[in-house]
Amino acid sequence: MINTRRYIYFVCLSLLLLNTWCSQAQTDTSFARKAITLDQYLSLVGKQNLNYVAAQYNVRIAAAGMESAKVFPDPELSIGSYDNQQSTMHLGRGYSAGISTTVELGGKRRARIDLAGSQVSLSNALLQDFFRNLRADAAMDYFNAIQQYNLFRVLENSYATMKQLADADSIRFKLGVITDIDARQSRLEAGNLLNRLFQSEAEWKVTLVQLRLNTGSRQADTFLFPSGNLKPLHRDFSLAALINEAQVIRADAIVAQNAKTVAEKSLLLTKANRRLDLGISAGIQYAGEATNETAPTPAYRSLNAGISIPLKFSNLYKGAIKADNYAIQQSEVQYEQILLQIQTEVTQAYLNYKAAEKQVAQYEKGLLLESDKVLAGKMYSYKRGETALLEVLNAQRTYNEVQQNYYQSLYGYAAALIALERSAGIWDL
Repeated sequence: MINTRRYIYFVCLSLLLLNTWCSQAQTDTSFARKAITLDQYLSLVGKQNLNYVAAQYNVRIAAAGMESAKVFPDPELSIGSYDNQQSTMHLGRGYSAGISTTVELGGKRRARIDLAGSQVSLSNALLQDFFRNLRADAAMDYFNAIQQYNLFRVLENSYATMKQLADADSIRFKLGVITDIDARQSRLEAGNLLNRLFQSEAEWKVTLVQLRLNTGSRQADTFLFPSGNLKPLHRDFSLAALINEAQVIRADAIVAQNAKTVAEKSLLLTKANRRLDLGISAGIQYAGEATNETAPTPAYRSLNAGISIPLKFSNLYKGAIKADNYAIQQSEVQYEQILLQIQTEVTQAYLNYKAAEKQVAQYEKGLLLESDKVLAGKMYSYKRGETALLEVLNAQRTYNEVQQNYYQSLYGYAAALIALERSAGIWDL
């Protein structure tokens, strides 16, 4: 009996070692990869993300608009000639030339420049807000890739263990130690785990593809592989300080403030445009000699200059000024709404962060160790014939769930930290 058991254990151990290699060969983890830290990754996102690069052109477009605002009204040059078409009466011919322009009064040009400058500031603030969200989303994708890899490793290890158990049970069944049902059940569990492993592998690789998209990389044969982990994530935050700081430095608060400034500058430009402009002109005219007998006239030249003043009857209607005043009032209300929204977002993110922190601590203080001990104990008892296979399978499932829930909680902890720092307008990852 002792020799038989030793033989069984020797065969099972050999199968365990062989199947460890075989189970790892079931998945494709040998693809080309490039290790990258979070700092390196976010640096590439800031330099190469195509959406961000495209958004930067909005600032350049606004700056070009400021150049356009500096333009003076173009002068007009006029040239003409005339012919009386009365050759029998010997009437003269002549020509004229003149130049005219508009002199803007009321500070219109300065108002245009100020408005364009505020629009540049608004575009810069919008770009900062775009990058704030882009950076947070990119960091979430980075940590999600780490999470999916950890989940993949949990299933890979679980499948290796179950495959070893299934192969060992096949030998034990042939030796009459266990029943056919137990051997079939262990093989079935191994097969189910393998299917889940294939899906987990695909989900992991999908997250790596997303990292490549975020960095604007066109190397389709190489994956960016996160070299970091989901720790450390603990921070000591003061909720009141976070709210006060966020309402000052957050990009969307600056955007709302700049939008109010733009509305005010727009009102000033509208008022400036209602003021009179002067039209000035100067010219020269040449009249040819008329040789008819009735009224002979010698050739002569004449100079002329003039000023034109528009009659601004349109100023009786003040719809544009009313619209701009309403836009200012609207921007003030929107700014207050942004401040309230920031307060709400920071508070919610802070509460979620503290809850995630407690969940991770719960796993690290005992749940992980307990699940590992239970599984090891059940496996040992099963090999000695003291425990039913069903108890081992239940322990294996519990172990998998605890491991997976732990890594998901870690990712939730990281996501909560990113959400909190995004809402507060800070960044220290």
